[in-house]
Amino acid sequence: MTFLNIKPIAWAFSLITLGTEMLNSVFSFYYVKLFLHLYKVSEVAFYQAQVIAVVVAILATASLYTGMCHLSRLEPKRSPEENFFSETVQDLPWTSVISLMRQILTQKNFRLFLIVNFFQVFHLTFFSNFMMIFVDNLIPTDVLPSSIRSIMYGAGFICPQCLVLISQSWLRKFGYYKMILFSFYLEGTASIVMLLLGQQYYYFLALYLTVIMVIVQASFCLFNLPLADMVDADFLKFNRQSPLSSMVFGINALFTKPAQSLAPMVILSRLNQFGYGNPNKSTILDLHEAMFNLICLVPLGIAAIQILVWSPFSIRKKTDYTGVF
Repeated sequence: MTFLNIKPIAWAFSLITLGTEMLNSVFSFYYVKLFLHLYKVSEVAFYQAQVIAVVVAILATASLYTGMCHLSRLEPKRSPEENFFSETVQDLPWTSVISLMRQILTQKNFRLFLIVNFFQVFHLTFFSNFMMIFVDNLIPTDVLPSSIRSIMYGAGFICPQCLVLISQSWLRKFGYYKMILFSFYLEGTASIVMLLLGQQYYYFLALYLTVIMVIVQASFCLFNLPLADMVDADFLKFNRQSPLSSMVFGINALFTKPAQSLAPMVILSRLNQFGYGNPNKSTILDLHEAMFNLICLVPLGIAAIQILVWSPFSIRKKTDYTGVF
């Protein structure tokens, strides 16, 4: 069997990646509730921490390119023939790097992808950080016991990976473009159905939260495929000596990572308008209604934006590389 013939180094890499992603998911899932409820971090301090995280993410990406440029100057000199075949972004002056970044950013498909990916990261962070808070407030414990809640939370970590694995045949048949687009339509449809049902249907609400979180995470796992195809398309279009993989992935991270900090800031600010920090009997119903509207309207709005932006994306298979930017 092919599954049993996988090389040990591939197994090692897969297990390390799985462990890293699970740790990252667990931290993202618990850290908002942990800091707000256990450590009693104030709203101002929480916002300050999120702003610092955005700045650090931007500086980290910029430092990556700075470090690569400085390291390249310390390398031994090469012959003209070696330079011709091995010149990369790290060997170029900053003016050339800026010019390459401008070339990448002016390409239509890349701009469309950045917008879609930004909202996908925002959407994923929204559910990862606030799902437990929403469940605790909107679903009574006598309706949904802690054991079922644990299964819900665990499904958000395990099911997306399983869904991606079992959908490989569909991915080969329909391509990542249609699979991602279908996930947007599914998220939007589920949000409309839940909004029409109302928050009093607790079991449907629990199922909805679990399904949405799984779909968002699973579709996000596919986003490296169009990004890799855009690297290849850029390589062919401009007849580059080598693909600009690190630059394309770095620019993508630079524009999308801030969504991880913006999502908690925006959602928490909205909840605090309805007394989330100090709930009482007079505001609890308004708070619950605000939470329900958020878990329905945020996915619906994001899905609508992503459908509109993703539809014109023209790289849908490898034969679409030439001239599509």
